[in-house]
Amino acid sequence: MTELVGYFAAALTTCSFMPQAWLTFRTRDVRGISLGMYSVFTLGVALWLAYGVLQGAWPIIVANAITLTLASVILAMKLRYRNAERTTSVP
Repeated sequence: MTELVGYFAAALTTCSFMPQAWLTFRTRDVRGISLGMYSVFTLGVALWLAYGVLQGAWPIIVANAITLTLASVILAMKLRYRNAERTTSVP
């Protein structure tokens, strides 16, 4: 039962992240994303993944592997498109 709760929690938290990730992928609009926050978030997810691996906790491993992939891509997009933000932002 514990494992089932873990998988359900993992599915919900990972799925809740998907709409924002999809919108960011589709529009390439990263203006509303804080580079500092997203950097810390991505590092935190990586550490949760490491924790899950060390514990052998598959719900944590699966959810954080997926979230880390999505967060890393969004972070990379933020870094890539931040120069475009500066040229299109209003002073």
